[in-house]
Amino acid sequence: MAETRTRRDNVPAETSSLVGRREELDEIAGLIARSPLVTLTGVAGVGKTRLAVRTADRLRDSFADGVWVVELSAEQNGDLIGHAIAEALGLREQSARPQPEVLADFIADKRLLLVLDTCDHLVDACAALLRRVLSEAPHARVLATSRQPLGLPGERVLPIEPLAVPEPGTTGAAGTDAVRLFTERAHALVPDLILDPAAVAQVCRLLDGIPLAVELAVRRLRALSVQQIAERLDDRFALLVGGSRTPLRRHQTMRTAVGWSHELCTAEERLLWARLSVFAGWFDADDARAVCADERLSWLPLLRLVDKSILIAEGSRYRMLDTIRDYGREWLRRLGEEKALIRRHRDHYLAQARRAEAEWYGPHQLRWADWAHRELPNLKAALDHDDGFDLVTALWFVWCCLGQVRQGRYYLDRLLRRHKRPSPARTKALWTYAWAALSAGDTAAARDRAAEAYEAAMAAGDFAAAGCARQNAAAAALVCGDLDGAERLAAEAAELFGRAVSAHIGLPLAEVTLAMAFGVRGEFDRAVEVLTRQWARCAERGELWARSHGDHARSLAELGRGEPGIAEVYARAALDGKWRLGDAMGSAMAMDQLAATAVARGDGRRAACLLGVGRRMWTAFGLPRSGAPEPVTPPARGEGRLSPYEGPVASPYEGPVASRGGPLPSHEVSPPTRRGPVLPSREGSHLSHGVSPPTREGSPSSRGGPVPSRQGFLISRELTESRARALVGDAVYERLFAWGVTMDPGTAVARIGDTRGFDHL
Repeated sequence: MAETRTRRDNVPAETSSLVGRREELDEIAGLIARSPLVTLTGVAGVGKTRLAVRTADRLRDSFADGVWVVELSAEQNGDLIGHAIAEALGLREQSARPQPEVLADFIADKRLLLVLDTCDHLVDACAALLRRVLSEAPHARVLATSRQPLGLPGERVLPIEPLAVPEPGTTGAAGTDAVRLFTERAHALVPDLILDPAAVAQVCRLLDGIPLAVELAVRRLRALSVQQIAERLDDRFALLVGGSRTPLRRHQTMRTAVGWSHELCTAEERLLWARLSVFAGWFDADDARAVCADERLSWLPLLRLVDKSILIAEGSRYRMLDTIRDYGREWLRRLGEEKALIRRHRDHYLAQARRAEAEWYGPHQLRWADWAHRELPNLKAALDHDDGFDLVTALWFVWCCLGQVRQGRYYLDRLLRRHKRPSPARTKALWTYAWAALSAGDTAAARDRAAEAYEAAMAAGDFAAAGCARQNAAAAALVCGDLDGAERLAAEAAELFGRAVSAHIGLPLAEVTLAMAFGVRGEFDRAVEVLTRQWARCAERGELWARSHGDHARSLAELGRGEPGIAEVYARAALDGKWRLGDAMGSAMAMDQLAATAVARGDGRRAACLLGVGRRMWTAFGLPRSGAPEPVTPPARGEGRLSPYEGPVASPYEGPVASRGGPLPSHEVSPPTRRGPVLPSREGSHLSHGVSPPTREGSPSSRGGPVPSRQGFLISRELTESRARALVGDAVYERLFAWGVTMDPGTAVARIGDTRGFDHL
């Protein structure tokens, strides 16, 4: 797994040089300095995306809160643009508020550059979202790429023209950018190739200097000479304009260049090109085989399509540029295969989702979490063409455990409104929606859907579904301060899961809810008793996600019992799992919990530093504590014991999990790659290593694992801070807190894993 690095952007690395464009880059930078929104327009293939990415790279140091690229080519739902932006920024979906409002609040005081790439098909939705966000963010800037302007006040539009080409009959053509691009790419492809300058100039003129068209033509050099390429292009273009030499319009030139590449492919390659167009993002050879192979196409020439620049390869995965995909999709329609391939694509991801669901309650959660994040564009594409509950409910763990709350609610709500007839599938959708709503802080919707799901499940004798519904209701009751209701409903949920046909992950979640209800009452021994059973149950299955959930709750209970040493061990185990999964919110809460255990042990210096690291995590990932529920007042307890229940109770279901990174005022946390979460390697995670876990009542795993990100209880950060200040004094506290804020969270996590990591403080 990728190491966590300190970054304040997600600008993708460029794989080839950018030829020319110096004046355009300078002009774009100048426009961004003066305007809140700059839109690059131009024909397909002219290089809008490349210019936007290079600009983002050049301006990294100009924006204190980072430069963030959001690819919208695979997004088909305008309602989900805000989610895509939030995901790139690292914002956790922990609120039921509208996404534009959440984004506006987060970006309001930030100095950042947001690059929205490929807005063509979502112009109206992008404009509506940016109108709200930019009106409240005076220091933010947006750079968009689109074939047409977004139409907002203050927008500066810069048309991107093709590269300069030599005039007919001129000499010294080697100095033009189009010829330089052709020559550079040709020598990279065939190092010893001798080029005819006149033929190169003719090719560039025929292709009107459109960079993508030029690069496609270069790929023909493995089979044709430059002169042959020029002659065939000349004949083809002349045919299109009735034998005259009238230039084509630029969009026709681009399509003609792509069409010529299509004609030069074999029949098998053309068919594969068309069929692969159903993939919305990256895919691998197994995905391609499952969706595209049949008796007509038993062998898939993927590498040959890479050689011809139809596919882009990165490791073992492939994707298409938008222009290439669109052309292939047109041919898929002409072949009459579009509906069949869409169905095969949906069926493939449904099969994968069912397998992931079946294995989620077990030792393979990290692998399936990585799969879900990597395949999310294809999963969304499949859902956009699906009118049933099977896929959206098989992906319940994505919506409820991996942070894709808003998307899950979007798809679930759409189907629940459309299909009102009772069925087991609809019941599953109801409790999944309740869970997702609870993760987003919408307790009213969670309770309503949970009640509806419970009635339907009991009528059908589906005890697992009924248990899920009751667990949702128990969690909602806990959030709302109804401790009696939470205890009763959690116990009922556990009993229902016990009657279910097969084991369900809802049982250990219900046990955590029950333990937290005991803890709020101050019944810490009862809480520990339940959590001991919960830990053993998870360990027996090799389960990591719910176990770390229990580890956090156990740390709170042990602190309440006056056992700060044991509480620290469990908090470290919880942080281990949360960090390895990239759980931003869970990691921040675990860091706060570790600070509380340090205070309870009288170590104010360590607590001050940990509070600083925790503050950086909360800020970096857009997780304001103001979004927590109202506090539940626990029973009074004796003096001299640090109560972990000084703050609000939150849902035992996690909110968003996989970290996407996020901007900070002056320090940054690495976001994950665009295709999956950034996670520390298993070998690099040592939070539990070298620590002897308590043996009295079970021990947390030294391996950790994926876990939810919502806390069991919030320790009052203010109380921890005030006690740390009392231990070391304000001056020392401020110095160490500031040092913690400047520390990269990954470095802090590694130091926490070493019991001597903060001895120098």
